[in-house]
Amino acid sequence: MQEHQKVSIAVLTKDQDDVELVNGTLRDAGHAAHCHWIETTEALGRLLHDNRIELIIHNCDTYKETIRQVIKQKDAYQPEVPVLAMQQSVDESHILDAMKQGACDLVSSSNRERLHTVVTRELRSFRIECALNSTLQSATTYRKQLFDYMEGSSSAIAYVQEGIITSANRAWLELFESASRDDVIGLPLMDNFLTESQAAVKGAIIATLKRKWQLGEKLVAKSRLSAAEPTTLELDFQLAEFDDGPHVQIRIAPPEKPPEEPTKLVHEALKRDPTTLFFHRAQFVERITKRLSRKPASGLHVLVYIKPDDFSRIADKVGLIASEEVLAVLAEEVRKRLHPRDVAGRFEGTTIMALLERGNERDAEAWARQLVEHIHDCDFEIDGKEIRLTCTIGVCAANGIFENMDELISAVAAAHKQGRKAGGNTTAMSEAKDEDTKLRRHDALWIKRINSALKDDRFRLAQLPIAGLRSESSGMCDMLVRMVDEQGDAIIPSEFLPAAERNNLMKTIDRWIITASIEFCATQNSERVFVRLSQQSLQDLTLVDWMKSEFEKRSVKPDKLCVQVAERTAARFIKPLTKMAEQFRQLGVGLALEHFAADQGRFQILDILKPDYIKIDGELMHSLMTDTAVQDSVRNVVAAANQRQIQTIAERVENANEMAVLFQIGIHYMQGHYVHEPEVVLQEHVDVVQTSLEAIARR
Repeated sequence: MQEHQKVSIAVLTKDQDDVELVNGTLRDAGHAAHCHWIETTEALGRLLHDNRIELIIHNCDTYKETIRQVIKQKDAYQPEVPVLAMQQSVDESHILDAMKQGACDLVSSSNRERLHTVVTRELRSFRIECALNSTLQSATTYRKQLFDYMEGSSSAIAYVQEGIITSANRAWLELFESASRDDVIGLPLMDNFLTESQAAVKGAIIATLKRKWQLGEKLVAKSRLSAAEPTTLELDFQLAEFDDGPHVQIRIAPPEKPPEEPTKLVHEALKRDPTTLFFHRAQFVERITKRLSRKPASGLHVLVYIKPDDFSRIADKVGLIASEEVLAVLAEEVRKRLHPRDVAGRFEGTTIMALLERGNERDAEAWARQLVEHIHDCDFEIDGKEIRLTCTIGVCAANGIFENMDELISAVAAAHKQGRKAGGNTTAMSEAKDEDTKLRRHDALWIKRINSALKDDRFRLAQLPIAGLRSESSGMCDMLVRMVDEQGDAIIPSEFLPAAERNNLMKTIDRWIITASIEFCATQNSERVFVRLSQQSLQDLTLVDWMKSEFEKRSVKPDKLCVQVAERTAARFIKPLTKMAEQFRQLGVGLALEHFAADQGRFQILDILKPDYIKIDGELMHSLMTDTAVQDSVRNVVAAANQRQIQTIAERVENANEMAVLFQIGIHYMQGHYVHEPEVVLQEHVDVVQTSLEAIARR
């Protein structure tokens, strides 16, 4: 009870001194009390009818009605008001009897201190109860207004608690073709969505409950409405707190279908192959020519050549007409794995080609390998007949050594031919002999530019934040490198790092990045930064001692740094890395394995190297959204990591759907464009490494 707040009390007694006793007791304690002297039942009725009372004090010695009679009377007017009994002599049996009749307590008129304490307690409880009732009433009113708004909304809206629909508006019933609310309420939300979308929807709900879902972010999910084809829906999620706990509001805006001119639809259809729904050859070549004329914002372009193995045998089994359906199902599996910036076409016969935009050649090769393995493991039914299908994929990076489109296409076709000679059901990188001379000339130019950039301090760090999925903020970032050309324009790593790797310059660049990253830690409040080690650095026996001296020079704790190695590189150089990993642990530097694949039986390397983190291969992110088999594989990796107390990080997360699935699977952290674009560290943060840089460049 707040002091100086006016208290309205009814004192039921034949003796006015009792009124003065109560009034004086509260006044002495600093409370402004307004006490009403009530001698008769009629007077109490009038008081309760005309005034708001906060407490009734009933003198059992002088007032003729019993406690039970008083309570019955006040319940007709103000049932929430507490009744406190008072009499001259009080013992435990009297208190028990008074409380059995309905009084909150029994006090003695001779003990003013206890009278004050009990009155204060009952008034506080009464006011808290009134405030709670008011809040509940407001919440009930708000909920009713909310549901009234729902009914008038053209958007489909439902509330979900613990995966069960608790309320839905008319638009929701119409969207999912339900006859009544009884057909919806009390049923699992997941019943409305295809299996491939359920992980994303579950993850979005969990993220919303944990206040991790960004307001206004939309989730794309597929639902089979009635017997129709799967429909793509955009879902909004928002947290709602009701009296029975937190709910998640799901809103689905009515789909917008802008009218298209029939001629436009016809022209668009003519550009695409009716079997695969990819572009015809001429349209495909035209589009990739335009794409290749522009450098991607990050990474590089890679051309892939996809062709089913032994197609004539399959055609003999299903028939020539049905064989087109085989190509259609292959095209659908390819389509599921294409990123938004990729473009595909039916090049000739049974050949499908696609121009991918990836971080590097390894990413494109991983994409192709995963597709080959998936096709091999699938059972397809064509015209009532079960068939097994394999394919071979040629992969070729558009890395600047090809003078025209014909050379690039010939190179990727030759890579496919090389894969077929190896037995098919595989991927093959372009390794044409005539490319070797061009590659050497190409590298010679880059070696000169790299050495010049090292000498002139034209390398820059770029930091890519790593966000916590299970915590508010991780304070971690991935350190990338950019090279600045003579005109001041930034050059992305995919343009110069391959040449550096082929020509033994990565050790020098690795040391530059490590030095600059340590300096970054000395000036910035980062919990931990991740830097990559090339295979050249893994064979550098002096690296750990050199790093130790760099930490000591700048008074930076080694645990600020975490070195990361690609899983395949780690497996290839397992012996030197095992020794180096132990040295890192002794120094305090962390270890991460990046590009970790989700294949079964790859956990032995975790027991050998004992890394602090594993980064789930970014090439899995796109197929992760819809492929339940990939989801299960990643879930197994997360479980294996958790058993070994290894933190997991998802690479290249680009949209809310991917984040939602990762949340549901249990990944700890994520990085990628959905979290933040890479930011170049300001010049003043790297100027101080100039001396070390010049020393490295002279080696």
